[in-house]
Parts: sequence; C-alpha cells; structure tokens
Amino acid sequence: SRGLGDVYKRQVQVGAVTRGVKIGFSSGIAQLVPELGMFHPTWIFSVPRVFEKIFNTAQGSATGLQRKIFDRAVDVAIKYSQDSIAGSVGLATKAEHAVYQRLVYSKLNAAFGGQLDFAISGGAPLGERLGHFFHGAGVLVLEGYGLTETTAAATVNSPDSFRIGSVGRPIPGSSAKIADDGEILLKGGMVFDGYWKNEEATAEVLHDDGWFASGDIGEIDDDGFLSITGRKKELIVTAAGKNVAPAPLEDAVRAHPLVSQIMVVGDQKPFIAAMVTLDEDELSKWADQAGLDAASEDLARGLLEVDGEALHKQVQEAIDAANAQVSRAESIREFRILEQDFSVEGGELTPTMKLKRGVVMERYEEVVTEIYSHKPPEKK
Repeated sequence: SRGLGDVYKRQVQVGAVTRGVKIGFSSGIAQLVPELGMFHPTWIFSVPRVFEKIFNTAQGSATGLQRKIFDRAVDVAIKYSQDSIAGSVGLATKAEHAVYQRLVYSKLNAAFGGQLDFAISGGAPLGERLGHFFHGAGVLVLEGYGLTETTAAATVNSPDSFRIGSVGRPIPGSSAKIADDGEILLKGGMVFDGYWKNEEATAEVLHDDGWFASGDIGEIDDDGFLSITGRKKELIVTAAGKNVAPAPLEDAVRAHPLVSQIMVVGDQKPFIAAMVTLDEDELSKWADQAGLDAASEDLARGLLEVDGEALHKQVQEAIDAANAQVSRAESIREFRILEQDFSVEGGELTPTMKLKRGVVMERYEEVVTEIYSHKPPEKK
C-alpha cells in the first residue's frame, strides 16, 4: 500500500471521469467528517491516517460508560469480522453485534456520509486490527499496493476477494513473487520501461527477465495475497545485528488516540527508540478531561510543561501495546515526545502522509543523540 502517489490519484480520477462518477476533494483531515456529510460518498479513497483519525475521534469523544460501550463494540466488531470471514459467526456475537449496530456502528457509518459501500486505502499499512474493526462495523476498507514504476496498483483487494491485513492479489496481467532476501518483485504490462535517461538506475531495479525490484519487503500466503512487512531501505539493523522493520511498530503506536506520528530509530545503535508527536485535537480533549490548562498555541509544549509525566504515561501505554507484538530485541526501549507535530508544510511528511525519515533524522539529530547518550532503564 506504499504507492498512493500522484500517479494513482490521477489513475483514479481518470477512471472516475470516464465512467461519469462525481468526485469530491476534502480540504483536509480537520474538515473531513463535515465534508463527508455534505458529499455522501459511496466510496472514498484515502490514506490510513484518515481512518485512524476517524476511529480515534470516535473513541476519544466517548467518556465514562460511553467509553466502555465503545471499547466493547470495537472488540465485538473485530470478532464479528474475523468469524464472518472464517465462515461462522456465533449466536452470542450476532446478538451483541446487533446491539452495537444501533449504538455505535450506525453512527460510524453516518460519519462517513451514510452511503458508503467501501473504502480504498493506500500509501501505508492500515493495520489488521483497524481493518477488522471497520469491516465488522460495516465499512469495508480495501488495501492495494503499487508504485509509480508500476503505473499505480500492482495488487489489490476487491469487494468479493479480500484478505484484511494484506494488499490483495496481483491485478490481471501482473505477477508478484518474493526474492530470497524478502524483497517484493513485480512483473507485467504495467511495469515501466525505465527511468528517463538514467540507464544505471534502471538496471538497479529492472531485471533482464522483466521483474521489477520494488524495494519493499513482503510475504505471499498460500492463496496469493501479498502482505507488506517493511521497506528494504528502512530496515533498521541494531548494533547487535538484529533486523527491525519500523513500520509495524509505528502502525501499532499510532493506534493510540493521542499519537499523531512516530518515527522509530536505532540503526547501528544498542537498542530501538522512537520520537513521537501528539495529535492536537485529541490532546486538547485530553487536557480538558484532565483539568489541565495550556496555551492554545504550542499546546504540546505547554502540556508537557504542565504535566509531562501524565502525557508520558499515556504514550507509554501505546509503546507497551506495540512492544507486546514483537521480541525484546525489537521493542522500543526509549522514546521522546516532540513539541511539534510532523507536517507536509514542515517538510517532514510527503503529501501522502509518509515520513521523510532523512529529514526527520537531520532535524531532530540532537534528540536522537540524547536518547543514546545513556543506558535505558531495564523493563521490570
């Protein structure tokens, strides 16, 4: 799902125009929900951050008993999705699902405009848990994968053939396989002929037999569904020689409502660490609920000064949840909360919300240096 770039957006726009489909463009995440209510789309095409934002907003707006109801509705939706895909949903799960359909899921569908048939997500992994939640709640989010060099989509999930957590099967006329080192290789008529006037760069990625080396790491299951596990150039190799893919850790931490962005670091370092930024909207809600006061400008900085310990505790919960999914050597041992969020305007994110890791590393070099200037505390 890495290839949600300009070529894919153009491909979708051309397809919509040639089929007479009305297109709506959101002015930004902050205005997304009211704009969905105005446009009433039958399908939406976006990056995972949008779906994370909708989920986190719904979760963050629930307090007390409502929060308990919402959290239980999430668990039921995930189980309902998993069981329905497996082919059998128990009576108890069906009954609970019907209750939460009225209490929770119908409101979620209304937030998407009330007429959504399915959604398409690309640019980064959505995360299996979030995918199952949306599916169980009645919103099927289909992930696909491709690059500019493959003229957008090379694999895709479809409404009648999907596997949540994967980016689907190769599109008709294309093939995919995994190289010995785990790299995804793609082949077909959609693969480009080469980079403009750059034979050397072309030779690095386009093999003589027509296979294109994507630069992504992945797996293909027995049914032909492709899953992305990391970016070859982004693999972190610790000082102990442990290979760590940052994306799964980052996806898990971003599931926390307060977390906006995260970048995992640790290449040639003794342990894995991370830099975390906070979601301003959720941070404001959290501050109100905690009875804290901070200036409207530089909210993160103000709250870190007012009660940094409480904020660190919240983020630690997200870190612990991510660490539970990996080995000790792959877990995040230290983190720092940054006072300012990453942004497209600031140069840390691409227009499709992907991290510019080189830019972030250069801009926050002192933070990384400070992290590794001392030994992290041992986990009790």
